[in-house]
Amino acid sequence: MQAVLNFPDLSPELFSISLFGMEFALRWYALSYIAGILIAWRMGVMALRRPALWPEKTPPIKPEQLEDLITWIILGVIVGGRLGFVLFYQPAYYLSNPLEILKVWQGGMAFHGGLLGVVVASYLYARRQQSPVLSLADLIAHTVPPGLLLGRLANFINAELWGRPSELPWAVIFPGGAAQDCPGVLAGMCARHPSQLYEAALEGLLLGILLLWLAYRRGAFHKPGLITGVFLAGYGASRFCVEFFRQPDAQFISPGNPLGLALHIGGYGLTMGQLLSLPMIGLGLWLALRARRIA
Repeated sequence: MQAVLNFPDLSPELFSISLFGMEFALRWYALSYIAGILIAWRMGVMALRRPALWPEKTPPIKPEQLEDLITWIILGVIVGGRLGFVLFYQPAYYLSNPLEILKVWQGGMAFHGGLLGVVVASYLYARRQQSPVLSLADLIAHTVPPGLLLGRLANFINAELWGRPSELPWAVIFPGGAAQDCPGVLAGMCARHPSQLYEAALEGLLLGILLLWLAYRRGAFHKPGLITGVFLAGYGASRFCVEFFRQPDAQFISPGNPLGLALHIGGYGLTMGQLLSLPMIGLGLWLALRARRIA
């Protein structure tokens, strides 16, 4: 076996305390959500306080309205992310156990569902405040990548959402029976792609840098829909590519479908993540091209 990396000695919990006979813990994943929201808030305030960035020097909302918008977005993320996971990944199980849908603390959130939830919540907020929808979408979109970066790093720390088996020098031996369930490989020696880090680099770091460059160096806020389009296409393309290295959800894997393809014909096909990313890429390209033509 080639040289690979052992999973670092990391705990999913930042710290835990016992109060009144109960254990309370702050997990890295929860901290990533909190930090992502705070960073997005500060980035949004910074952009809104620079009227010159926006069409006719008029930001889509006032800085003091941003906290209300974030509340709507958080609700959209939670409701959309949970319903997306239920409908896209395990519909049969949750139709048989509908009360389990409410147990969000047990895990099970889908980014594509969360994105749809944010779209609906933001649209309703924009209509309520009579704000320009596309400019508000651009404001939101340019603040998302830092949260994606932190969330994927938390996925790595949690040793979850790992990739397919690999013998590359940077492949990681993740702990746990599921991660070590590799045909023909001894337990404790199965290394996998650190696909969480691939996503962190593409969806979080590179896409974030691109959006900031467009917003602050190329005047992209003056072209409503451009930043939103680049975000959708960029995230969709990044996720589509990483799906080639990411281990699919167990419910899609079977003896006749070892790659876990949600749509397959004659041994070729697409994973669920790729299927859900294609509409994002198409819509993103359409929005970006439309914004450039109108501008």
